[in-house]
Amino acid sequence: MSDNSGFRILIVVADFYEHIAQMQLDAAKTAIYSYGSAISHIDFINVAGALEIPSIISFACRDNLYDGYVALGCVIRGETTHYDIVANESCRALMDLSITKNIAIGNGILTVENEQQALERADKTQLDKAGGAVHACLSVLKNFELLQLKVS
Repeated sequence: MSDNSGFRILIVVADFYEHIAQMQLDAAKTAIYSYGSAISHIDFINVAGALEIPSIISFACRDNLYDGYVALGCVIRGETTHYDIVANESCRALMDLSITKNIAIGNGILTVENEQQALERADKTQLDKAGGAVHACLSVLKNFELLQLKVS
């Protein structure tokens, strides 16, 4: 955290499926606002699809403008292997970024078989995977702070 006012968070939303992305964004905002003063600043960036999310996070973390990141999007299985590539590579890239750059990323990219599964996972009153991604990001940030206090 850059100061004592709270964490700075960037949410990157892939809006290929706009209605699902909007549900995820709504759920993420609800989760963020539940943290109150623990979060001091939030920015939102939209990208075309899940494969673009890691690039934006990589660019953003170069200048240390944010303490944590939340990746939101949806990949629905189709008739080709494109689903496997997008699902696997977006997840791999986010994990690589998290480890190599030492940054907190909550991965809320849905990888589902059909739209019904996506809607259940995007709905904040049902499975709320976007809210879970926010909580995951903040959990990592809080634990990182605790580790820093123990080391110093």
